[in-house]
Amino acid sequence: MENDAAEASGGVWIILEGIQWFFVNIAMAFYNLAYAITHPSLWLDWSNKEAITRFVYYGGSVEFFFVVLTTVLVLFGIGLWRNGFMWGCVRVLESFANTTGRFFAWAGLLMVIQQIIIVFMQRIFTRPDISIGFGIPLQFDISWFAEELKLYNALVVCLCMAYTFVQGGHVRVDLVYSAVKFRTKKVIDMFGAVFFMMPVAVLIWMYGWFFLWRHLIVPNPSASDTLDRLLMKSRALRWNVETIGFSPNGFNAYFLFKVLLCAFTAMLFLQAVSMLFRSYLEWKEGPESENKYLDRDSLGDGEEAYEGTH
Repeated sequence: MENDAAEASGGVWIILEGIQWFFVNIAMAFYNLAYAITHPSLWLDWSNKEAITRFVYYGGSVEFFFVVLTTVLVLFGIGLWRNGFMWGCVRVLESFANTTGRFFAWAGLLMVIQQIIIVFMQRIFTRPDISIGFGIPLQFDISWFAEELKLYNALVVCLCMAYTFVQGGHVRVDLVYSAVKFRTKKVIDMFGAVFFMMPVAVLIWMYGWFFLWRHLIVPNPSASDTLDRLLMKSRALRWNVETIGFSPNGFNAYFLFKVLLCAFTAMLFLQAVSMLFRSYLEWKEGPESENKYLDRDSLGDGEEAYEGTH
């Protein structure tokens, strides 16, 4: 019995410590954000190796996580008081997703045009390379342009994801959603945004952030490194941007895919915030507010049958 009581009290103490750690980090987030804004040279002056190291460390740190979390909580708190402010946040976030997606969707057309050019140059003109531009042209082997097509595909997948979400283009695995009431749907959407989208975005960011920097600098940073350890490593820091292709003359800028992974994750998190805010407002205001301010593309009158869920 005494052992059980000791284990129970130990468990309660661990929980209390966890709660204390959480709220201390929330409080420190205001200080950390203010300090970062007022001392930009400590992490943005990339002529200084220690500044690069701080940028790498804090980009995947607990401090950065709580700054982002606290910002979302503050915005949500203001939105609870002023619903118009929260609608403004939704419109800004959805506008950002739409603008970005509509722009980078053209990468799909560029991919098709470039593939046609590659076929013509190989099969008709029998050229081993392609030269683009005047004066000092951009000239690479055809295999370089052929492998670069994957970059266009990555641009569409990573930077048009949030846009597709806003447009209602993602597939929804619907087991109970269509059968429940309007406000129950909004609760499901809020739950999905908080407990699925946001945690997945954080996990991918933690992996993708250090995965990116391990292909940009040496010594390689690690997620387990402390700031002091990374600052010690910074004495030997140098740029070592990945330029190795899968074939001798193939595409050699694969570090861009790592950049896109981080961009994808950031947009996923922002879209989760937008979904949380919109779902709450629609839950509060009722069915008449459904799709309020929603900017969705349309093929025009008479084309509704081809617009999927639009």
